[in-house]
Order: sequence, then C-alpha cells, then structure tokens
Amino acid sequence: MRDTIAAIATAPGEGGIAIIRLSGPEAERVLERVFRPARPDAWPLPPRLMTYGTCVDGDEPIDECLAVRFPAPHSYTAEDVAEIQVHGGQAVAQRALLSCLRAGARLAGPGEFTRRAFENGRIDLSRAEAIMALIAARGEQSRKAALRQLKGSAASFIGRVSAELYSCQAALAACIDYPEEISEEEAASDLGPRLERLRSALSESADPRAARLLSGGLRAAIAGRPNVGKSSLLNALIGENRAIVTAIPGTTRDLVTGELSLNGCEVRLTDTAGLRDTADPVEQEGISRARAELKDADCVIAVLDASMPLTDEDKALLEGLPDCPVFVALNKADLPAGLDEGLLTLRPGWELARVCAHQPDSLAPLRAFLERQTRFSDRLSLTQPRHVEAALRASNALKDALEALRQGALDLVSVDLQTAQSALAEITGEDVSEEVIDRVFAEFCVGK
Repeated sequence: MRDTIAAIATAPGEGGIAIIRLSGPEAERVLERVFRPARPDAWPLPPRLMTYGTCVDGDEPIDECLAVRFPAPHSYTAEDVAEIQVHGGQAVAQRALLSCLRAGARLAGPGEFTRRAFENGRIDLSRAEAIMALIAARGEQSRKAALRQLKGSAASFIGRVSAELYSCQAALAACIDYPEEISEEEAASDLGPRLERLRSALSESADPRAARLLSGGLRAAIAGRPNVGKSSLLNALIGENRAIVTAIPGTTRDLVTGELSLNGCEVRLTDTAGLRDTADPVEQEGISRARAELKDADCVIAVLDASMPLTDEDKALLEGLPDCPVFVALNKADLPAGLDEGLLTLRPGWELARVCAHQPDSLAPLRAFLERQTRFSDRLSLTQPRHVEAALRASNALKDALEALRQGALDLVSVDLQTAQSALAEITGEDVSEEVIDRVFAEFCVGK
C-alpha cells in the first residue's frame, strides 16, 4: 500500500484515447516526471481539471495528452491519483506506461486499484465486486443488477439483517445472563418469530438460479438424434451460420455454441452431437460431451424430426433428459407430418410445438420458452454467487438456531447466531479471510 502503482485503465486495441492511471503517495511526483504542461507555470496542476500538454519519457516526447490529478482522499482509491490520456493505440499507451514505471511507479496487479479503495474504506467488498460485475455485464439484466449492487443494495440489505441479528443476540445474552428476570419461554416467544423473519428474508433474497443467470447467462442445450435439424435450429435462433449443416448424419461431433440476448439476458445455445449408438471413437467422444452438456444445462431443447415416425433413439432421448425445463421441438414442420404426437410421453411442465428452422415465425414459441427461462425477480438484493452462498449459509445457521431454541438449548442458539453473523460479514468484507479477498480481486482486470 506504500507503493505507487500504474496501469493502462482502458481496453487493449485501437481507440480514441488510452488512459494510464497512477495511485499512491508518489502519484503526483511521477506525473511531474512524465508530463509537460503546455503552460510552464501550470504546476501544481489544479485538482480534478484536465490540463493539456505532452507525455514524455525523459526528454523524448511520446504523445500529446491530457493529465488530471485527484488528491487524497477524494479519489477512487482514497489515495493520490493521477491519470494521463493519450491517443488510443497499443504502442503509445505501452510507451506512456513504461515512462511511468521508469519514473518510480510499479505495475499494478489485477484489481489493485479497487482493492486499495476497499482496504482504505472507500467501498465495501460487495461494491468492489459490483464494479467488476458492471464491467463484465453482457446483458441489460446483468448491468442493472450490478448497478444496484454498486449503489449499495447488497450492503444495505446485509446491514439491516445484521442489525436485527445483533439485536437478537443481545436479547439472547440478556436471557442467559439474567434467567431470573427473563425465562426461556419468554425468550423463545420473542426470538422465534424474529429469527424466522430473518431466515425467510435471507432465503428470499438469495436465488442461486438468478445469480447463475446474471453471471453466466442462460445455458440451453440442443439435443436429439443425428440429422433432426439441431444445427439448423441453432443457426436460425442466433441469426448466423455458426454450425455446419449437411444431410450427412453425425456432422456435428463437438459442442458448437452461439449467443443471443433475450429479455436483457444472455442466452448461450449449445448444439450437441447427435445421440446414437456408434463405433466411431470421435463421434463417441462428441456424444459423451453432449451428455455432459445436458447435465449442466439450465434448460434443454429436445429436437425430433416431425416428418418421420418416432424412433427408439427419440424415446431414449426423452426418457434420459435431466430434471430441468424442456422444450420439445418437432422440427421440419414444413414437410408432410410423419410423427404421431400421441406416442410422445412428456413430463409435466414440458412444452411442445412444431417448428421449422427455415420459417422464422414458427420459432416464436421456442423463443418465448427461452425468454421465460431468463425471468426472475428484479428486486433481489443478492445477485453475486459468492453472496448467495454466504446468505444461504446464514439462513441454514438461523434454521439450526430455531431448532435449538425449540429445544431450549440457548447456548447452541448463541453459537448459531454468531455463525450466521459471520457469514453475512463475509459479504461486505467486515469479516473475511485474506484468501477470499485475493480470490475476489484476482478476477479483476489490471487497470481497475
């Protein structure tokens, strides 16, 4: 934390500008060594005001640029911060960064700027994670959820629950310390409903499915025997020729993935190898990968050839599907019907429709099915997988506390409440191991 760090804060590649960011006690002095303002009397640079000049490496000019400084504590990291804006391009940005390193800064590690903001008390850990989630957001739902978290939705919710939990612990301590004044029956009648409300609030706020959708998008696997039109459906849904389509069975031998956005959520469609018995070792590997993809999918599109009678392979496919939402697509609906729908055995909740990859309007029921799978409450307070896992641990601890309370084991109740409190403190970083902090910031880009 005593070092002055530097990194390129903008994405690699060509662009209008590239930003080199500095943070630390020597940020202003490093800036003085690498920046020559157009007006010699500009020093010291006015805070939070762009100044025009030249970025230099010793006496060699690198580029025209703008520079700005943010004195501590009114900066992103709560330290002295400076930024240099040069023309966007790999060579210019890298040379400007090298000049800063030669002037006394060291290269920042992944997420080190945001980590300093966290360790200096500028933001809590949940807000730090929200910054990376906002950068990584690939859908409107992910962006909105990350912004809510950045504005403090998670921290505010955890703060309210923690305050109520501390109040419950105080009431329990009073009962344990003064049993002649507060009986166990009185404690149970008061604490029980309060703990139940807290447990319910945590359970309702922690939706693992929603957290998974926001972080990784909806995973939909397209499955079926060879030559039923799986690849054609993938191409039609994403609007591009991603998968190879031929009349030869077994053309798709590996997983082919395409993306689209529905309801502000990224949907990852995976075309899998045709499921059948085969002696071809390459095709066998593709089928093995297909079955693994089906197990991990959030939903499945089971494709049948509507122009042909139901086969044993079709029946095996339907019987072997995982317990998740399924859309049975009767493909090739533009051809004369050859499949008797009455022979299909569908599980409750499965959806079925005739579709044709060459008729976009026929895909509307399938798109509607996928869109429904992306829906979840937009009022969830906790949307990061790490937060959800910690909240569920806290909820389970409160469940144990309620059971101990019913048995009159107040000492055990106290232990369970402390366990719940500790789990909640992990979310905001008030009580979290260095290993967890390292893991959180390791996922950041270097310049953030």
